[in-house]
Amino acid sequence: MTQLQSITLATLGSFALLAGAFVFQALGYAPCQMCLWQRWPHAAAIVIGLVALATPALRRPLAVLGALAALTTAGIALFHTGVERGWWDGPTSCSGGAGLGNLSGDALLSTDIAPVVMCSDIVWTLAGLSMANYNAIISLVLVAIWLTAARKRD
Repeated sequence: MTQLQSITLATLGSFALLAGAFVFQALGYAPCQMCLWQRWPHAAAIVIGLVALATPALRRPLAVLGALAALTTAGIALFHTGVERGWWDGPTSCSGGAGLGNLSGDALLSTDIAPVVMCSDIVWTLAGLSMANYNAIISLVLVAIWLTAARKRD
């Protein structure tokens, strides 16, 4: 696989994962806070990939940045996996224990509040794996593809 093909594949991989997250959201699976955090590195990887495709002279360093972006989302997803499985506590802001903060009684009774999804809840699985699990696995594959691109020169 050439450097250009590797960068294209890695960019499309992040695009597919990000698009999939939005499709699940459109189907009614509201994201938790950590789910949202996992989206940002994919967005960065897509931008990095597009810039790399447009600037051949910068492909190698940009491929390293793409690998770091994919590694970042994989790290967040692995942490999220541990929270989902009860291996460790997640942020109090999305795993319970945050308290009511400064919310008034009116705010608590409002019907305009978006649904709160706890990061420790698994809302969808396939073959026993959650969305965070799949994101971690696929993102680690994307890291390998980005690093392959960084080692090659077209």
